[in-house]
Amino acid sequence: MSFLRRKEPTTLSILGFAVLILMGASLLSLPGASKGERLGFIDALFTATSATCVTGLVVVDTGSGLSPLGQAVVLLLIQIGGLGIMTISTVFLLMAGRRPSLAGRIVVRDTFTHGGERRLADFILDVVRFTLILEGAGALILFARFLLQYPLAQALYLAVFHAVSAFCNAGFSPFSQSLLPYQGDWVINLTIGALILCGGIGFLVMTEIKRSLHLGRRMWSRLSLHSKLVLSTSGILLLLGALLILLMEWRNTLSELPLSSRLLAALFQSVTARTAGFNTLPMGELANETLFVLILLMFIGASSGSCGGGVKTGTLAVLVTLSLSKIRGHERPHAFGRTLTQESVGRAVGLILVSFAIVVFATFALLASELGGVSHARTQGRFLSLLFEVVSAFGTVGLSMGETSNLSPLGRLIITGVMFVGRLGPLAVGVALSRRRILRYHYAEEGIMIG
Repeated sequence: MSFLRRKEPTTLSILGFAVLILMGASLLSLPGASKGERLGFIDALFTATSATCVTGLVVVDTGSGLSPLGQAVVLLLIQIGGLGIMTISTVFLLMAGRRPSLAGRIVVRDTFTHGGERRLADFILDVVRFTLILEGAGALILFARFLLQYPLAQALYLAVFHAVSAFCNAGFSPFSQSLLPYQGDWVINLTIGALILCGGIGFLVMTEIKRSLHLGRRMWSRLSLHSKLVLSTSGILLLLGALLILLMEWRNTLSELPLSSRLLAALFQSVTARTAGFNTLPMGELANETLFVLILLMFIGASSGSCGGGVKTGTLAVLVTLSLSKIRGHERPHAFGRTLTQESVGRAVGLILVSFAIVVFATFALLASELGGVSHARTQGRFLSLLFEVVSAFGTVGLSMGETSNLSPLGRLIITGVMFVGRLGPLAVGVALSRRRILRYHYAEEGIMIG
């Protein structure tokens, strides 16, 4: 219990999320939180973790299974979990005229930025502004669209719920089929897609873009290396993912749609697969190669300092830059006229290895809990669907091939743990629970054969 007494920043963040999840699970366990049978604690814990970790995986349908109270709890958990418990608490402290603790300031800075060049109060104000403005604008557009189909109060509720869920990259929807009924609706798809992208690129990137808008064509040159890598990597992944989905599903799930709807569905699924979890294509009917592409996109996830999960686009950019630099004969990796620090490269490699180990271990555990002792011949297809479930949970995406509701209690606990680790970051969890003493000595160097 000594790590509790130290109150390190990462420990505070983990404890904050854990307490919020337990509070949410307790509320969702109340009889009035569900429309039918009262949720068991494991299902309530799973739902609270999925909402707080902005994942979107569900064991009970949000619209038909949860009451207005239960849905309100889920929406509140999404908003708090998307911004982070320490960020919300810091906002209230600043509003009350009080100074947040040093640990709290470190958590917020580490969550959203990579430096301390700006005052915390100014940056927090930007975070709140972006959240309120973008969620408000998205809700207004969605309200105008849903008003054509639903009564005023219901249209307003659906608009607010989807706007918050999309910006926080949660993927929860009161609709049982997610956004499948709106497959060809350009207003809903583009609005929610834009909210997902804004919530997924990170507040630091949005802040730099806002501060550089007046520069016009020179805006790109004023952005930091982090923002340049995030924007370029996100753009490449978005277009490449959409193209691959379009080609692989052209004669499958897209075959009955007109050309415009095919393009829209492929683009939207590429956006949402990285971290959000909404779907306009039936996941259970996708081709195997499409599912493999989605697994890769989910593992990469959103960008650092955002509401999304995954190993992050910056991590991928660092590894690609490192590989290309080595191939070209450069001693150190560089991009956009800047050399990457050794610390950034080390953190990227470490994050990838730890994340891969978590996915492998969780997949093995899930296979053992769900398919243990059953031959492969009798469970064909389940391996892919369970792997898909694990990566979706780790990347806090929320897409599912239909396995979530069929998981055993142990399987649900495994996925709950993966969502928790995936939201907080495997390195943050490892650092918080490991010893802090750094060993300063080094052994003699010796090379080994590689490749």
